[in-house]
Amino acid sequence: MTINEIQDEVIEEFLEIEDWMDRYQLLIDLGEEQEALPASEKIEKNLIDGCQSRVWIVCDEPGDGTLCFRAESDALIVKGIVSLVIRVLSGHTPDEILDADLYFIKEIGLTEHLSPTRSNGLLAMIKQIRMYALAVKAKNN
Repeated sequence: MTINEIQDEVIEEFLEIEDWMDRYQLLIDLGEEQEALPASEKIEKNLIDGCQSRVWIVCDEPGDGTLCFRAESDALIVKGIVSLVIRVLSGHTPDEILDADLYFIKEIGLTEHLSPTRSNGLLAMIKQIRMYALAVKAKNN
């Protein structure tokens, strides 16, 4: 699936739920489904700057030109948010990640329903994933 197809799928899932308390619950559920990172990967190098909660993102290169991301947070809602971002961007090439317009964030209402600190954290997560993509692209050229 393309990044936009995955975004459209996420939008559809969230728009089926009208109440924001239920959407928060969906985020929490998504976070709980996320596989935990081993303690060996919860290190400073993988920690995202700019997040109020602690968030770790790990980038794997399976060798097929794509990047796969794994993440964890110590806050349930944030863990759900990072799992959504990873769901959309993982499994794509660095160019696809760098060129992606992440419209799902606005479409599902995250921008208006997150606190300013969580919004900053979301931007920091996306920035870090794009930095991984940029680094891999530069390394491979």
